[in-house]
Amino acid sequence: MNRLTQLFFVLFLLCLPVSVMAQKDKNDDSKYLAGAVPEVDGKVVFSKEFNIPGMSQDEIFDRMMKWMETRLKENKNQGSRVAYSDKEKGIIAGVGEEWIVFKSSALSLDRTWVNYQITVTCKPEKCFMEVEKIRFTYGENEKYTAEDWISDKYALNKAKTKLIRGLAKWRRKTVDFADNLFTGAAQALGAAGVATEPVIQPGKQAVITPGPVVITPANPVIATDPSVNNNPSAANVPGYKEITPDQIPANAIQMGAGNLVVAIGKDAFNMTMMTANAGGSLGKMNGKPVVFTIFSPEQSYEQIEKADTYSVRFYPTNQSEPSIILECKKLPSQTPMEGQPRTYIGEIVKAWIKYSMCQYVNVPIGCAIMPHGKLAHWYIGTFIHY
Repeated sequence: MNRLTQLFFVLFLLCLPVSVMAQKDKNDDSKYLAGAVPEVDGKVVFSKEFNIPGMSQDEIFDRMMKWMETRLKENKNQGSRVAYSDKEKGIIAGVGEEWIVFKSSALSLDRTWVNYQITVTCKPEKCFMEVEKIRFTYGENEKYTAEDWISDKYALNKAKTKLIRGLAKWRRKTVDFADNLFTGAAQALGAAGVATEPVIQPGKQAVITPGPVVITPANPVIATDPSVNNNPSAANVPGYKEITPDQIPANAIQMGAGNLVVAIGKDAFNMTMMTANAGGSLGKMNGKPVVFTIFSPEQSYEQIEKADTYSVRFYPTNQSEPSIILECKKLPSQTPMEGQPRTYIGEIVKAWIKYSMCQYVNVPIGCAIMPHGKLAHWYIGTFIHY
């Protein structure tokens, strides 16, 4: 074997693992298997919920309206447009038609025409988006609905472990199409980081994972709705009962079951809201109740660095109001190493608990408002009222 042959042989061995991994990745259909095409009452409906702490319904509506108008105009046809909108109700509905390309080369083009409907429902601090009524037109005469073409029933084998050949490309591309719509909406809502944010690598489709998407705007959200009492220092917080810091349930903050939001400022017209992306917890320091809030390395922290006081709110999953509000005095904390999460410690000086908190926090086994107006919780073998 001469040197040139040896050189080519070595290069082949070096490239072989990369080729094998690329082929393995190319054939990985795990994200397209059971559940990838959700159904509601027998109809294919892709849906995604976005939670945007601190953002008003009007702001969410305006952003989603602008995004939908721009996105549908990209199709460059009269069939793609916003068909209905009601700002007061927070509803936007649009219809779209465009090409989904399966494969394109210099010699051939394989694609299908797709019709679909997008519906967006905006609420304070959240947005629900649906993509449905998907229909395909392939060639001159072939017409299919998503229900009869890409659903689990037709596009997967009986064991639901493999895609059916012939329908695989339709299912893959439609799932990717819906994911890209959700990604565009998340970016329109100002996502700098998303708790379930898609990691987009060169040559790969963005993937929005199941469950609500928590959005941290690129710039902290400024609350400007005067009807919302964002200042917990007010004498009364409607719907909440003031309790002492020592009475806060130990698991009032359950990471993984909601979002921890820090509110900075006492002016309801100019308050900065920030999500603690890396989580947080309750604890004690020197015998005093404290709350730890942890910000991921890429988050902006200038505002909280300057603040001496702030409030911490815990928003249970799928809830637009916090279950607990904690007014805090910032304590000294250690500066982290570069690239590491940043932890802030707040001494809890006041606390408010939502009257209906028992349905959010799995601490008591019963809950009631007593005749004298105090909140009562039943624990196993113990009766406690605040």
